[in-house]
Amino acid sequence: MKAIDVLSLRHRLVRAPDAHKGAGGRVILVGGQQGMTGALVLAGMAALYSGAGWVELAFLCDPAPRVIGEQPELMLRSASHFLSALQTNPSSLNALGIGPGMGQSPLALQLLAQSLPLEVPLVIDADALHLLAQNPKLLAMLRARSLPAVLTPHPGEAGVLLGCTAQQIQADRPAAVQRLVELTHSVVVLKGQGSLCAGPGLDAGISGPEICLAGNSGMGSGGMGDVLTGLTAALLSQGLRRGLGVWDLTRLAVQLHATAADALVHVQHLGPLGLTASEVAKGIRPLLNAP
Repeated sequence: MKAIDVLSLRHRLVRAPDAHKGAGGRVILVGGQQGMTGALVLAGMAALYSGAGWVELAFLCDPAPRVIGEQPELMLRSASHFLSALQTNPSSLNALGIGPGMGQSPLALQLLAQSLPLEVPLVIDADALHLLAQNPKLLAMLRARSLPAVLTPHPGEAGVLLGCTAQQIQADRPAAVQRLVELTHSVVVLKGQGSLCAGPGLDAGISGPEICLAGNSGMGSGGMGDVLTGLTAALLSQGLRRGLGVWDLTRLAVQLHATAADALVHVQHLGPLGLTASEVAKGIRPLLNAP
């Protein structure tokens, strides 16, 4: 199986000296129900440290937080504000990520249903994947998108989508990721040791799967998937306007995510035990800016 080897693509994201925040794009991330707000904050941090021009978080909890003291650059909204913004000016956002800490409430379902038809780069994770599995109409909307979405399931979420167990997914990961692409018509990242990427290719074929050889056991902790969601959304918001495609940008996100974790463990000796998702989020920035 081919290894993911796309770190050189990060140089395509370099901005001109006179670039403003619009060059990084506007990223909106949706999730954060009561008790799960940290998941959305981690995704937002990752998006900021990955070069997004500005990041808005749409919280399902009521009331939404007013400010994140450690990261005041994040703009915080309520889910109702997000819904009205979609109705009035959907073209104003450059990438959308949905799912971290979102839950499976009627409001979460409504948010996903309104997000799927938008022809903007879309990353789907966590509870949003469960909602897709439970609602054939939403799955049909996903399959009908002209710009493929990016799905980032772990083995348990992959099993829910395919109607099997996580153990069955792990028994044949390459076959599982290909089945997910066929089911969703999306670029899919099957997370885990040796994360796999696959996507819809020409003539309904499959691009990949390709395997990420970077990464370590310290990534087996809460919030790592949320960081990948924010990172992927940020790269999509920047890279599509620079001639990169969803397939390339997704693989770049996966490799940056794992390589940042390796740098923290093997260079800075921060783990693997006790490695945190927020440390990985901050570790992406030096990789993006490396010569």
